[in-house]
Amino acid sequence: MTTAQLQDAYDVIVVGGGPAGSTASTLIADAGHSVLQLEREIFPRFKIGESLIPETVGVLRRLGLEEKMQRSEYPQKHSVQFYSGTGRASAPFYFHETGEGESQTWQVLRSTFDQLLFTNGQEHGVTGRQNASVKEILFDGDRAVGVRAFVDGETRDIASRVVVDATGQHALLSRQLKLRTVDPNLRQAAIFAHFKGALRDEGIDEGATLILQTRDQKSWFWFIPLPDNVVSIGVVGAVTDLIKGRKGGPQAIFEEELAACPGLTPRLENASQLEEAKVLNEFSYMTKQGAGDGWVMAGDAFGFLDPMYSTGVLLAMRSAEMVGDTVVEALAKNDTSQTQLGAFQPRLLAGMSAFRKLVYAFYRPEFSFGGFLKQFPEHRQSVVRILVGDVFDRDFSAFYRDLTSVVDLPDEGDQAGTELAASAA
Repeated sequence: MTTAQLQDAYDVIVVGGGPAGSTASTLIADAGHSVLQLEREIFPRFKIGESLIPETVGVLRRLGLEEKMQRSEYPQKHSVQFYSGTGRASAPFYFHETGEGESQTWQVLRSTFDQLLFTNGQEHGVTGRQNASVKEILFDGDRAVGVRAFVDGETRDIASRVVVDATGQHALLSRQLKLRTVDPNLRQAAIFAHFKGALRDEGIDEGATLILQTRDQKSWFWFIPLPDNVVSIGVVGAVTDLIKGRKGGPQAIFEEELAACPGLTPRLENASQLEEAKVLNEFSYMTKQGAGDGWVMAGDAFGFLDPMYSTGVLLAMRSAEMVGDTVVEALAKNDTSQTQLGAFQPRLLAGMSAFRKLVYAFYRPEFSFGGFLKQFPEHRQSVVRILVGDVFDRDFSAFYRDLTSVVDLPDEGDQAGTELAASAA
């Protein structure tokens, strides 16, 4: 397929209408480039992953959305708190403890939050299409030259100088080119539902994310306050423990896990579940190659990390911010090679590694935040920095040296990440 055979032409086509796709689209359009953004679903649509962390605020500011977020109905989030398998609570980790950067963020409904980002892109000049299904990325040799998509009731071949894959866990290019590898250390699944009337804490802690372990520490729950007195609650555990060999469907397993979580059950005594529990595979994965000639990946299409620390939307938006800036630079240089489009990857991978190591620690039965910080109180700020999302361009080597002295961490299991970092360097 050559560009001469394609029907329409844009500087950039962004595939996907989630936080990554809308962030990259908006920033590229702000630089004066023509951008087509294609989303296969129709807004508003349900998505899980409702908890933001503070470093997201800087991206929202660049997108011109901070004021709208401040005026929104979304609960403000100032902290994260952990509960042990006995129901004992840690002291809250307040984001303001770092003394710099952002100290507050929000708990969002992804249906309205994603729609806000998508609409904002169009206000910045992006040509956005919903109900637009991309069938494949088109190549001329090894170079991406556009997409084949069902748009406005017909299948069309559309040309572009760069294609950004922001298709989330669908990971269109990763599947098309067979680039995805799963982290063998984090083969998790989640079962989740929304509740109304759950007991929240008061004051500054009302919007806090809670992470609550079950008695045997084989699984943990998230507790995320949402608007209208609704709380998102989900349990995460290894597929082998949470799903395989269990009797009953997702709802029955969910109820069994709830009964085994002493920190959570008192909060639900007067709450009502709003829908049947649903299952979601939470396999952490990476891609072997995050960019090529004429194409680049952002967000979950690039890689997905266990949701333990609510990093999903942050990594989507920060990776897309890096991609957007890199694409703008590539177009200015008239250099859309793999080397140029992949230039951001080492920085992103270093930040993801900081999160991943702390995720590994959480899943080790000998680890507790309280015990570790009692032994190494000087590292509390490092923990808070990671929970805030301030992981890019930071040196955590001393923190992780002491962490590995008390907990046996596995190697970072996605060999793809190692290969990718080497190819991008």
